[in-house]
Amino acid sequence: MSHPEPFGTRLRRAMDTRGPLCVGIDPHASLLAAWGLDDDIQGLETFTRTVVEALADQVAVFKPQAAFFERFGSRGVAVLERAVADLRAAGGLVVMDAKRGDIGSTMAAYAEAFLRPGAPLFSDALTVSPYLGYESLRPAADLARESGAGLFVLALTSNPEGAEVQRAQRADGRTIGATMLAHLARENAGAAPMGSYGAVVGATLGDLSSFDLAINGPLLAPGIGAQGATPADLPRVFGAAVRNVVPNVSRGVLKAGPDAGALREAAARFADEVRQAVGGS
Repeated sequence: MSHPEPFGTRLRRAMDTRGPLCVGIDPHASLLAAWGLDDDIQGLETFTRTVVEALADQVAVFKPQAAFFERFGSRGVAVLERAVADLRAAGGLVVMDAKRGDIGSTMAAYAEAFLRPGAPLFSDALTVSPYLGYESLRPAADLARESGAGLFVLALTSNPEGAEVQRAQRADGRTIGATMLAHLARENAGAAPMGSYGAVVGATLGDLSSFDLAINGPLLAPGIGAQGATPADLPRVFGAAVRNVVPNVSRGVLKAGPDAGALREAAARFADEVRQAVGGS
């Protein structure tokens, strides 16, 4: 029985060929309004279709934010299902930003929804929250491995509130965030060119030299663009691990719409800036 090609292998190839960039698909009300669209299912469909048609064959990774589709109910989820299928058919990798986290059979059900081949929302990777304990994610980690998919575990997030959990110290003196990174390094041991189990690490966090980011896996880095970080910041923040960074830009690209050409130009510009920053690290 042949095993599917691992997410880490596919991600490395996609970033090397299409450029190291992840574009978030975040159809929140203010962005729909900026595009001249109503905050309804038709606006959602038009926005999503425009982004997919403009970028699906150009950008390496896409990160749809599930909540912005779920707020429209079943019709919104149907728009998301089609977007995922169309992006993947065009060679893009889809990281579903759903931040699921639970225990036992419930975690297994979340994994089935996003990581089981053939599921309507089957994605290349899923963001997950480990704050019921890292091993609570085991059903998702195991199914991802079986399916050739990946996970991105919340480790050092860019929101200020995250520090009260992620930088809290365990009895052994190690922070919770560092503990999650260590779990991921073990998950990725021996994988080449890199593992499929990544961490979410904010690009706005400044010097992270006190954390071991060498997890042999991808580092999904939100915060580029509207949140204040720039591609030039990446080497300083991520150090020697910078080549495995997947920088996420959402509004910085999406605000260029609804013109498809402008969307493509914005995505290409960010990808070039990241490539230059990483290459010069």
